[in-house]
Amino acid sequence: MKKLRNIFVLVLLVALVLPIIASSGEAKAQDPVELRITWYDDGIEGTVLRDLLDRFEAENPDIKVVIDTVPYAAGIQENLPVQLEAGEGPDIARVTNLGGLSQYYLDLRPYLSDPAYWEENFGPYLAWLRPEGDTEGIYGIQNQLTITGPYINRTLFEQAGVEVPSDTSDEVTWEQWAEAARQVAEAVGPGVTAMAMDRSGHRFAGPAVSLGATFFDEEGYPALLEDEGFRQMAELFVGWNQDGTMLYDVWAGATGYAAPNEEFANAQVVFYMSGSWQVPQFANTIGDAFTWEVVPNPCGPGGCTGMPGGAATVAINTTEHPEEVARVMEYLASEEVLREFHARTLFVPAHIGIASTGVEFETDLDVAKAALEMWTAQVPKIQPLAFDLQAYRYNSVLFNAIRDRLTQAITGELSLDDAIARIQEDIDEQLAEAQN
Repeated sequence: MKKLRNIFVLVLLVALVLPIIASSGEAKAQDPVELRITWYDDGIEGTVLRDLLDRFEAENPDIKVVIDTVPYAAGIQENLPVQLEAGEGPDIARVTNLGGLSQYYLDLRPYLSDPAYWEENFGPYLAWLRPEGDTEGIYGIQNQLTITGPYINRTLFEQAGVEVPSDTSDEVTWEQWAEAARQVAEAVGPGVTAMAMDRSGHRFAGPAVSLGATFFDEEGYPALLEDEGFRQMAELFVGWNQDGTMLYDVWAGATGYAAPNEEFANAQVVFYMSGSWQVPQFANTIGDAFTWEVVPNPCGPGGCTGMPGGAATVAINTTEHPEEVARVMEYLASEEVLREFHARTLFVPAHIGIASTGVEFETDLDVAKAALEMWTAQVPKIQPLAFDLQAYRYNSVLFNAIRDRLTQAITGELSLDDAIARIQEDIDEQLAEAQN
């Protein structure tokens, strides 16, 4: 009898415990997969992305997406490559060194429901993300097409009584812009600098191409020692920094990437060489406090060109959840979602379907709309060499060497001749390491 009672108690305990275990296991099985995106902001795009992903999560409760927002220079340019090399990267990342990090990207093609959609709408830009020799991989979304070029503070021109050069000529040289900007700064008085440029070799490259720089030899190898167009732009640029035409502390007073967008927004700079990604930020920080606008890229023997580029959202190949990553990427790349992203962020679209039908940008600022129209008008002027530079897998090697060695010429640590020689040495050494 006692044995029967013990058996009954044991059966009762099992009956009670099994549902609890099953319930716990079921709850655990239903926990959503967590994906992490490493992201940086130029303006409000992180807020827009979060809003779009909230809708995705509501429709896909088995996936949760966490956005880790980091500073661009420290988080994206410096830390992310280290994390990727160590195999500790996120599932998805927003990157600008498009080809330079391609070895870490996940090919989404096997996981996509409609690869043809990506080929049709992102075709020209898919190659920017592919590793060398790959002609078919689909690695991410080019969800921001950028073009480098100048902004001006028209209000300062008007206060100084100086004519804006591009109002009367379609082809204004760099020297003409520098002279006009100096006249404005001198007329307005202390606290205003004529020109500024982002501390970036990429930003310097467009002006150099315009002045006739070739960057590559006949075999396609970077060769700057005998590049007269490159030398001419370098000489102008170093001189402008040393004589006060350029905002000196941007290049001489910083390390890594630096952008004087705050100085421009505070009406301290007449002519600012940056790019199209600044429009949403200026729409918020400047608004209509003064009249700011985009002007055509200055001209030279090599044309009137800026550099193409932009940011891409890419899948990372160390993810443990490639199928879920592909679902998120397909959602973000869909025309309806991407069109809203561009309309709200004021980004120039790379999506061919969206670009061909146009975007109703969500801004009441006429200056912002005019700026976006001007950026769009600059696209046909981009020189083939500028596209080649952007597509070059090791372009960051060139751009970083140019940035750092020209800084040494600006501060007087190196002569210009020595700086150019050191640029070439840096390129040769780093390419040899990368290719080995």
